[in-house]
Amino acid sequence: MLALKLSTIFLLRRVNGLTAEDVKETLRGTTLEIYRFLVKTNKPVGIREVQRALNLSSPSVAAYHFSKLEEAGLVKREKGDYLVSKIVLEHSIRISHFIIPRYLFYSAFAIAALIIELTILRPNVINREYFFSTVATLTFAIVFCYEAAKAWHRGDL
Repeated sequence: MLALKLSTIFLLRRVNGLTAEDVKETLRGTTLEIYRFLVKTNKPVGIREVQRALNLSSPSVAAYHFSKLEEAGLVKREKGDYLVSKIVLEHSIRISHFIIPRYLFYSAFAIAALIIELTILRPNVINREYFFSTVATLTFAIVFCYEAAKAWHRGDL
Protein backbone atom coordinates (compact mmCIF):
# COMPACT_ATOMS: atom_id res chain seq x y z
CA MET A 1 0.00 0.00 0.00
CA LEU A 2 1.17 3.47 -0.82
CA ALA A 3 1.43 5.58 2.29
CA LEU A 4 0.43 9.17 1.62
CA LYS A 5 1.53 11.82 4.03
CA LEU A 6 -1.05 14.56 4.27
CA SER A 7 0.15 17.75 5.87
CA THR A 8 -1.91 19.76 8.26
CA ILE A 9 -3.49 22.92 6.98
CA PHE A 10 -2.55 25.86 9.15
CA LEU A 11 -4.56 29.04 9.17
CA LEU A 12 -2.22 31.29 11.07
CA ARG A 13 -3.33 33.89 13.55
CA ARG A 14 0.18 35.01 14.54
CA VAL A 15 3.66 33.81 13.63
CA ASN A 16 6.54 35.61 15.37
CA GLY A 17 4.28 38.62 15.99
CA LEU A 18 3.10 38.76 12.37
CA THR A 19 -0.57 38.41 11.49
CA ALA A 20 -1.97 36.10 8.82
CA GLU A 21 -2.26 39.09 6.49
CA ASP A 22 1.45 39.87 6.96
CA VAL A 23 2.34 36.26 6.13
CA LYS A 24 0.15 36.41 3.00
CA GLU A 25 1.83 39.67 2.02
CA THR A 26 5.24 38.00 2.43
CA LEU A 27 4.29 35.01 0.28
CA ARG A 28 4.21 36.67 -3.12
CA GLY A 29 6.26 36.38 -6.30
CA THR A 30 9.74 34.94 -5.95
CA THR A 31 9.36 34.53 -2.19
CA LEU A 32 6.32 32.31 -2.80
CA GLU A 33 8.25 30.29 -5.42
CA ILE A 34 11.10 29.72 -2.95
CA TYR A 35 8.66 28.74 -0.19
CA ARG A 36 6.86 26.29 -2.52
CA PHE A 37 10.23 24.78 -3.47
CA LEU A 38 11.12 24.31 0.20
CA VAL A 39 7.75 22.71 0.97
CA LYS A 40 8.05 20.35 -2.00
CA THR A 41 11.61 19.24 -1.25
CA ASN A 42 10.90 18.76 2.48
CA LYS A 43 14.60 18.81 3.38
CA PRO A 44 17.15 21.48 4.29
CA VAL A 45 18.39 23.34 1.20
CA GLY A 46 21.09 25.91 0.68
CA ILE A 47 20.95 29.28 -1.00
CA ARG A 48 22.89 28.17 -4.10
CA GLU A 49 20.70 25.08 -4.54
CA VAL A 50 17.58 27.26 -4.59
CA GLN A 51 19.27 29.76 -6.90
CA ARG A 52 20.09 27.02 -9.42
CA ALA A 53 16.73 25.24 -9.14
CA LEU A 54 14.68 28.41 -9.64
CA ASN A 55 17.10 30.12 -12.08
CA LEU A 56 17.56 33.18 -9.87
CA SER A 57 20.07 35.79 -11.03
CA SER A 58 22.36 35.54 -7.98
CA PRO A 59 22.66 33.95 -4.55
CA SER A 60 22.02 37.34 -2.95
CA VAL A 61 18.51 37.37 -4.45
CA ALA A 62 17.81 33.99 -2.86
CA ALA A 63 19.31 35.17 0.43
CA TYR A 64 17.04 38.24 0.42
CA HIS A 65 13.93 36.11 -0.03
CA PHE A 66 15.12 33.62 2.60
CA SER A 67 15.53 36.50 5.04
CA LYS A 68 11.93 37.59 4.33
CA LEU A 69 10.71 34.04 4.97
CA GLU A 70 12.81 33.77 8.12
CA GLU A 71 11.48 37.09 9.41
CA ALA A 72 7.92 35.86 8.84
CA GLY A 73 8.71 32.71 10.83
CA LEU A 74 8.06 30.36 7.93
CA VAL A 75 11.60 28.98 7.60
CA LYS A 76 14.48 28.44 9.99
CA ARG A 77 18.20 28.20 9.43
CA GLU A 78 19.85 24.94 10.36
CA LYS A 79 23.58 24.41 9.82
CA GLY A 80 23.73 26.93 6.98
CA ASP A 81 20.72 25.48 5.17
CA TYR A 82 17.09 26.51 5.35
CA LEU A 83 14.19 24.31 6.43
CA VAL A 84 10.45 24.98 6.51
CA SER A 85 9.29 25.58 10.07
CA LYS A 86 5.61 26.37 9.39
CA ILE A 87 3.59 24.96 6.51
CA VAL A 88 0.93 27.39 5.37
CA LEU A 89 -1.45 25.73 2.94
CA GLU A 90 -4.72 27.59 2.77
CA HIS A 91 -6.06 26.34 -0.57
CA SER A 92 -3.85 23.30 -1.12
CA ILE A 93 -2.97 19.91 0.29
CA ARG A 94 0.52 18.45 0.35
CA ILE A 95 0.83 14.78 -0.55
CA SER A 96 4.44 13.61 -0.45
CA HIS A 97 6.31 16.09 -2.70
CA PHE A 98 3.21 17.39 -4.50
CA ILE A 99 1.15 20.45 -3.64
CA ILE A 100 -2.35 19.89 -4.99
CA PRO A 101 -5.18 22.46 -5.03
CA ARG A 102 -8.02 21.45 -2.73
CA TYR A 103 -10.54 22.09 -5.51
CA LEU A 104 -9.05 19.22 -7.51
CA PHE A 105 -10.52 16.75 -5.01
CA TYR A 106 -13.89 18.51 -5.11
CA SER A 107 -13.91 18.42 -8.90
CA ALA A 108 -12.99 14.70 -8.94
CA PHE A 109 -15.89 14.00 -6.57
CA ALA A 110 -18.32 16.06 -8.70
CA ILE A 111 -17.19 14.32 -11.91
CA ALA A 112 -17.57 10.90 -10.26
CA ALA A 113 -21.07 11.87 -9.07
CA LEU A 114 -21.96 13.04 -12.59
CA ILE A 115 -20.74 9.77 -14.13
CA ILE A 116 -22.76 7.76 -11.62
CA GLU A 117 -25.82 9.92 -12.31
CA LEU A 118 -25.48 9.46 -16.08
CA THR A 119 -24.84 5.70 -16.01
CA ILE A 120 -26.19 3.94 -12.93
CA LEU A 121 -28.95 6.28 -11.71
CA ARG A 122 -30.37 7.11 -15.13
CA PRO A 123 -34.12 6.36 -15.31
CA ASN A 124 -35.83 4.90 -18.41
CA VAL A 125 -37.81 8.09 -18.87
CA ILE A 126 -35.95 11.29 -18.09
CA ASN A 127 -38.03 13.38 -15.71
CA ARG A 128 -37.70 16.91 -14.45
CA GLU A 129 -35.98 15.97 -11.16
CA TYR A 130 -33.34 13.84 -12.87
CA PHE A 131 -32.64 16.57 -15.43
CA PHE A 132 -32.30 19.21 -12.70
CA SER A 133 -29.97 17.10 -10.56
CA THR A 134 -27.79 16.24 -13.57
CA VAL A 135 -27.52 19.89 -14.61
CA ALA A 136 -26.71 20.91 -11.01
CA THR A 137 -23.99 18.24 -10.74
CA LEU A 138 -22.56 19.27 -14.12
CA THR A 139 -22.49 22.89 -12.97
CA PHE A 140 -20.67 21.95 -9.75
CA ALA A 141 -18.15 19.89 -11.73
CA ILE A 142 -17.44 22.75 -14.13
CA VAL A 143 -17.05 25.31 -11.33
CA PHE A 144 -14.73 23.07 -9.29
CA CYS A 145 -12.61 22.20 -12.35
CA TYR A 146 -12.31 25.90 -13.19
CA GLU A 147 -11.30 26.81 -9.62
CA ALA A 148 -8.76 23.95 -9.49
CA ALA A 149 -7.19 25.05 -12.79
CA LYS A 150 -7.12 28.68 -11.65
CA ALA A 151 -5.46 27.80 -8.31
CA TRP A 152 -2.94 25.53 -10.04
CA HIS A 153 -2.08 28.19 -12.61
CA ARG A 154 -1.69 30.96 -10.01
CA GLY A 155 0.39 28.72 -7.77
CA ASP A 156 -1.69 29.52 -4.69
CA LEU A 157 -0.93 27.80 -1.44
